[in-house]
Amino acid sequence: MRDSSGGGVKFNSTLVPPYVRKAQRVAAALPWLHLRGISTGDMQETLSVLVGDEAKGLSPTVVSRLKAQWAEDYQTWNNRNLAKERYLYVWADGIYSTLRGEDDRLCLLVIIGDNEQGEKRLLALSDGYRESKASWLSVLQDMQARGLQEAPKLATGDGALGFWAAINEAWSTTRPQRCWVHKTANVLAALADSIQAKAKAGLKEIWMAETQVQAETAFDSFQRNFEAKYPKAVGVLAKDRESLLAFYDFPAEHWLHIRTTNPIESSFATIRHRTTRTKNCVSRSTLMGLVFQLALTAEKSLRKI
Repeated sequence: MRDSSGGGVKFNSTLVPPYVRKAQRVAAALPWLHLRGISTGDMQETLSVLVGDEAKGLSPTVVSRLKAQWAEDYQTWNNRNLAKERYLYVWADGIYSTLRGEDDRLCLLVIIGDNEQGEKRLLALSDGYRESKASWLSVLQDMQARGLQEAPKLATGDGALGFWAAINEAWSTTRPQRCWVHKTANVLAALADSIQAKAKAGLKEIWMAETQVQAETAFDSFQRNFEAKYPKAVGVLAKDRESLLAFYDFPAEHWLHIRTTNPIESSFATIRHRTTRTKNCVSRSTLMGLVFQLALTAEKSLRKI
C-alpha cells in the first residue's frame, strides 16, 4: 500500500500469510497482493519487500501476462483427469468474500482431499451460486465425469444444507462429519455472553474426549447443564449428534485432521477476511486464476496425515 506521505510503498509483513512469507516466490506473493488491492503499477515495488531481487523486471505488462497464464493454468487444472486418484477424506466449504469480479461477489466452493499417501490436496475450486445443492452437485458430478469414481469415506463440512444434499446424491456412501469449529460458533451464538466460556469448555470436553464413550457422556452432560435455560443452543448441538461424532469411527491419529474444516480455513482465511474491493475490477477467469495460485501455495503448508 502506498505511503500517504509520498515515501513510496509501505508494507507490514506480519500481515502476510505464513505460507506466502515462507514461499519467497512471485507466484506466491503476487496473487495475494493483487487480491489485497495493490495496483499493477505498484506490484514491483511492493513485491521487492517480500521476494527481493526476483521482483526485478515485473513491469505492468509482465504482471498482466502472469495473470493471463495463471487463468489458463487454472482452466487446465480444472479439466485434469482424476481417474487414478483416490481420497479417503474430503473437507468442503463455501468461501464468501467481498472480492468482486466483473459481475458479482465471489463465492468459492472448495474441496480439499486426503489422498492415498496422506497428502492434503486441492481437489476442487469453483465459483458457485452461493452454496446451493445444484452448485455443489455440479462440482461433484464434474469430478466424477473426469474419472473420480470412488467416493471418500468421510466428508467434513459446516451446516450448509446444499452440500450435504449434494453428497447424498453423488456420494451416497460417504459419511458426514460436521465441523466442530462451525458447530461451536453456532451453539455459542444461541447463548448469553455470560455463559459462553463455560459452554465452550463443555463442548471441548466432547470433541477432545479420548474415546467415543467419553464423548457421548460429555455430550449428555452438556445437554443436562444447558437444556433448561438454553433449549435453542442445545437443540443446535443435539440435532447433529451422529455426524459430530462420526470421526471416532476412524483412526485416532486422524481425529485432529478430520473433525474440523481447518485445512480450508487456514488456506483461504486471507480471501474470506477480505473487506474491500479490488482496485481494478477483474474478469472471473483472472480472479479464479489468482485464487488458484494462492491456494496452490497454501496447499504446500498443509499437514500430512
